[in-house]
Amino acid sequence: MLNYLWLGMLVGAVILAGASGRLELLTGRALEMARVAVLEVALPLVGLMALWLGMMRLAERAGLVQALARALRPVMRRLFPDVPGDHPAMGAMVLNLAANMLGLGNAATPLGLRAMRELDKLNPQPGTATNAMCTFLALNTGSVQLVPVTAMAVLAAQQAREPTAIVGTALVATLCSAVTAVTAAKVLERLRWFRLPPREAPPPRRTSNEESGAASPPVEEQAQPEPAPLAWWGRLLLWGLVVFFVALWAVQVWGPRDGAAPGVAGWAVRGLQGLSQLAVPFLLAWFPLYAALRRVRVYEEFVAGAREGFEVAVRIIPYLVAMLVAIGMFRAAGGVELLSRWLTPLLGWLGFPAELLPLALVRPLSGSGALGVFTELVRTHGPDSLLARMGGTLYGSTETTFYVLAVYFGAVGVQRIRHALWAGLTTDVVAMVVSVWVCRWVFD
Repeated sequence: MLNYLWLGMLVGAVILAGASGRLELLTGRALEMARVAVLEVALPLVGLMALWLGMMRLAERAGLVQALARALRPVMRRLFPDVPGDHPAMGAMVLNLAANMLGLGNAATPLGLRAMRELDKLNPQPGTATNAMCTFLALNTGSVQLVPVTAMAVLAAQQAREPTAIVGTALVATLCSAVTAVTAAKVLERLRWFRLPPREAPPPRRTSNEESGAASPPVEEQAQPEPAPLAWWGRLLLWGLVVFFVALWAVQVWGPRDGAAPGVAGWAVRGLQGLSQLAVPFLLAWFPLYAALRRVRVYEEFVAGAREGFEVAVRIIPYLVAMLVAIGMFRAAGGVELLSRWLTPLLGWLGFPAELLPLALVRPLSGSGALGVFTELVRTHGPDSLLARMGGTLYGSTETTFYVLAVYFGAVGVQRIRHALWAGLTTDVVAMVVSVWVCRWVFD
């Protein structure tokens, strides 16, 4: 599927550009997106991957990931029946979904890539997406969003009277998209076209040490000692850290601010915003401290995890270049405008405003492109208009599906993606339609 999709975007873009006289623009955009994929996407991701996979390794060595997986085993086993309840993939997926819910994109992507690597260890057919991988990818495109931070920031920058008004509508839209993601993944995996092919005997996987000629086993395969029990004073210290961050959160929510006191909805938004702002500092302090109290060699383990993050970030560069160049060429050739003209009658029948169609088409392809389209929409129609709130809800409740597929599957070398693309696009479509409907119901 991905082969045909990528080829179709490239060839279609060249034909469209030739017919419309945009070949020069097409060439420039292809070269520009190749540079962007490496310098503006992959290289910044190296640092983020190193940081968060280092922290993830500390949490794993200290037993936090396993404890989290055990606590949520009943729910996760229903969503991912093919994954053992105590497997590290369970904890990694939980952390990724939690980061997505809080709008922590910088943390969610590295944690998601770690989850995909753990899922790939259970894959009997390397190169082919498993049911668990497809379900996980669908949930990433349709995860519940508590605070649509970026959309709210755009509305606030354009002097909206109530930039937080879209919090409730985005929550409703993402709840519907999350249900759709699970349903679509579970239904599509049963269809004949997407069933797993017969198992092939894969060649034995070589470890990184085998490839380099080293004789010692890799760090991942060495037997790790059990972490030491947590002493009473260690528990007290951890509780002190929790109390400290709770106090910081309370100050952010109920502390003195200019202007009139907000209502109940305003307090709720403040609470969610404070939670999003403090989540990363809390995790950066909690993981190393907890691991140190359990006698884990925190510096050495963090460096080992960071090294793994660097390797993963470098591995996905070819996949990013391939996908972003194809997307950039398709947009430069006028593919989005052509799809807009074709789809306008159908979306008009659904009550979907034609003004939102460019945003809906660009959002699955490019995050930065969608942000630019949304910003222009707000400037044109006003930050407090119904269209601006619809656009903010749509932007906050959908995901860059093609980017997610390229990065996550590229990290583990999956080429046969099965139903992951259709599950993700179905989730996006439902989130977009629900965004319009719920905004009409709430604001119109």
